[in-house]
Amino acid sequence: MIITRRTFSAALTLAGVAAAIGISPWTFLTPAQAQSPEAIAKPSTLGDMALGPKDASVTIVEYASMTCPHCAAFTLDVFPKLKEAYIDTGKVRFIFREFPLDQAALAASATARCIAKDDSNKYFALVDIFFKQQKDLATEPFATITRVGKQAGFSEQMIKTCIQDDPTVQKGILDDRQYANDTLKVSATPSFFVNGTLVKGETSFESFEKLIKPLLKS
Repeated sequence: MIITRRTFSAALTLAGVAAAIGISPWTFLTPAQAQSPEAIAKPSTLGDMALGPKDASVTIVEYASMTCPHCAAFTLDVFPKLKEAYIDTGKVRFIFREFPLDQAALAASATARCIAKDDSNKYFALVDIFFKQQKDLATEPFATITRVGKQAGFSEQMIKTCIQDDPTVQKGILDDRQYANDTLKVSATPSFFVNGTLVKGETSFESFEKLIKPLLKS
């Protein structure tokens, strides 16, 4: 079956997924508070997508939505500097966790998960592509997700299966989003935990350095 705008729109309603986990998927949300390291370190349902060694001195966890402009600005402008200076040198482990703010973001996140499977490098490359095409994703989610999926080797049928026929991936993302809100009190994107310290909103490379450097010395 070929995915069409109608079937894609039906997939984006996610009524079945929301009902399956007993939540309204876009109901917000409670203020962020300090949380325990154990709660933050709990892996996501689908497995954490991470770059950098597990024994790095510093772990940064980001919660982001594919349709969040501040998340895109961080990914495109700040993250490459962090990667070069700290992730690629083994000083920082960076974990990306989905916190979709709308249906288009959820569908894009699910597509990235389905394509990458357990390949973190491929997943981060897809995240980068979706953020670079964020305006198209917001206005033409059907065309954008189909285009990106095909460029990554997925057929239209495979995309349809991921975002419509099999709710497993979407449910996992929504479960983790609910956990982040309920337990970690994440209420906005981007939100970061730097060795457990909450950093909210778009943040410069220099601000991250001020947090990271003392942790490397400790």
